[in-house]
Amino acid sequence: MSQSRTAVLTGSLAVVAALALSACGAAPDNASTTADGKNAATATSAAGFGGLDALVKAAKKEGTLHAIALPRDWANYGALIDGFTKKYGIKITVENPDGSSQDEINAVTSRKGQDRAPDVLDLGSSFALSAAQQGLLAPYKVASYADIPTGQKDPQARWYNDYGGYISIGCDAKRVKTCPTTFADLLKPQYKGQVALNGNPTKSGSAFGGVYAAALASGGSFDDIQPGLDFFAKLKKNGNYTPVESTPATVEKGETPISIDWDYLNAGYAEEFKSKGLDWKVAIPSDGQYAQYYSQAINKDAPHPAAARLWQEYLYSTEGQNLWLKGYARPALMTAMEKAGTLDKTAAAKLPQVSGTPSFPTEAQQSKAKTVIAQGWAKAVSG
Repeated sequence: MSQSRTAVLTGSLAVVAALALSACGAAPDNASTTADGKNAATATSAAGFGGLDALVKAAKKEGTLHAIALPRDWANYGALIDGFTKKYGIKITVENPDGSSQDEINAVTSRKGQDRAPDVLDLGSSFALSAAQQGLLAPYKVASYADIPTGQKDPQARWYNDYGGYISIGCDAKRVKTCPTTFADLLKPQYKGQVALNGNPTKSGSAFGGVYAAALASGGSFDDIQPGLDFFAKLKKNGNYTPVESTPATVEKGETPISIDWDYLNAGYAEEFKSKGLDWKVAIPSDGQYAQYYSQAINKDAPHPAAARLWQEYLYSTEGQNLWLKGYARPALMTAMEKAGTLDKTAAAKLPQVSGTPSFPTEAQQSKAKTVIAQGWAKAVSG
């Protein structure tokens, strides 16, 4: 698992200037055009392109999909990539798998018109909003678009949420006598030097989520993240917080026996560490439930527009959504699939337990929270 992949915050509201670069080896337009002149680059649905079969044919003709910042061990992306290639025979090249959402946006703007530009994007929610505002994304409705919850998709279909989870507390039960299950627990003196975040909240999505969840557990709200900073200042002052950023390696070494991270990553730890003799317990804190989803989008100037749209159709198919679930991530279509009876119940049963329906901060609330974090994090954990 990559720390930098979680960096979905830095510069999310900054407008990145598109560089006027000349086209360099751009994909031929005719590869994405049907016999009756329909072009995949302007298709806003498979039906609008002549149907899924026509889209598959055009995508196979392109033969390649360019992606960026997709680690194979992040939420089961390896299985998704392999599944798409096996099903359609289209090769996926993944550049900079450990990159951040900002790296993705930078690649789109700096490589406009070039064949090596990314076709598709996997972005933190605030970055998806920013990219749409910059006019970088192509509107496209996957076949299951109507089933994506209203609050988790752009009305113009330029982006939509795909998979996500809750902030959780992971704990090495062999090194920690009694594993904490709430944020209140984390303040107890027995956890001295043991509590870590996966990254720095000024640039890491999971660490930012950890502070937001701590705020909700400490009397704060989506409008007020300051109690989260105060919580970590207290955690630092009593010696429980460690500045070592949590990774599978630091967990194995015993450097970060308690890790605040997304539940699908912590649950992945548990699976991975079984064979290594570690007993990794995962709990979603009842006093600070914070959820976030990642969004999918298509580069408006994708060099392989048919393959880009077919990739979206695959991710939002029953097969794709259940593969997220097998990676312990909660798919955006989970509720619709439960109703339809197409959800992988075995995989769903393995998810860390949580009650209630998730709610999400607005873009304005996220922006305000990021400003508070940027101004106050270093002071909170200094000394």
